[in-house]
Amino acid sequence: MSQLFSKKNKEVFMAPLTLDNPVTIQVLGICSALAVTAKLEPAIVMGLSVTVILAFANVIISMLRKTVPNRIRIIVQLVVVASLVTIVSEILKAFAYDVSVQLSVYVGLIITNCILMGRLEAFAMANAPWESFLDGVGNGLGYAKILIIVAFFRELLGSGTLMDFRIIPEVVYEWGYINNGLMVMPPMALIICACVIWYERSKHKELQEK
Repeated sequence: MSQLFSKKNKEVFMAPLTLDNPVTIQVLGICSALAVTAKLEPAIVMGLSVTVILAFANVIISMLRKTVPNRIRIIVQLVVVASLVTIVSEILKAFAYDVSVQLSVYVGLIITNCILMGRLEAFAMANAPWESFLDGVGNGLGYAKILIIVAFFRELLGSGTLMDFRIIPEVVYEWGYINNGLMVMPPMALIICACVIWYERSKHKELQEK
């Protein structure tokens, strides 16, 4: 049990949440961060979907890594990810149809998400299933964290709501407050991501050289 949660494994899990975040440090998965963060609910669902898919894809590829010929490894990785994406997409359509409609084609585009292919190639192909699972969960949650942060500010300031519940009181609008329409547009997501990147790099001096 102690080996399962060794210091090395803890670093594998925690690094993507802080010092090696896939969005703010590796600058991967930016497209979906811009596209699905106008509302908090689809951002949470997208983050959880990527986390589940990445974790299980990492485990499967790790288990197959010694049996898959090197020349077809990318094809095998794509097949595994595509299968998992299809399963998640069907589950969302069955149990969260409204959110699935909001996410539109972006669930399917998880197949081409650079975070997934990067972790499968760089980590799962060289490590055991448990370490690969931790890496997948860590990177998925690191990605989800940024989506949730961006969506929080975009929905709150752009629509005055969170999870479609009114947060800014009606009296504030009566005093003259107006929702910032720019917040629900993709360029604002990029600006907020840039602010998060600046914060992370200013907070951790070791990142300033990267």
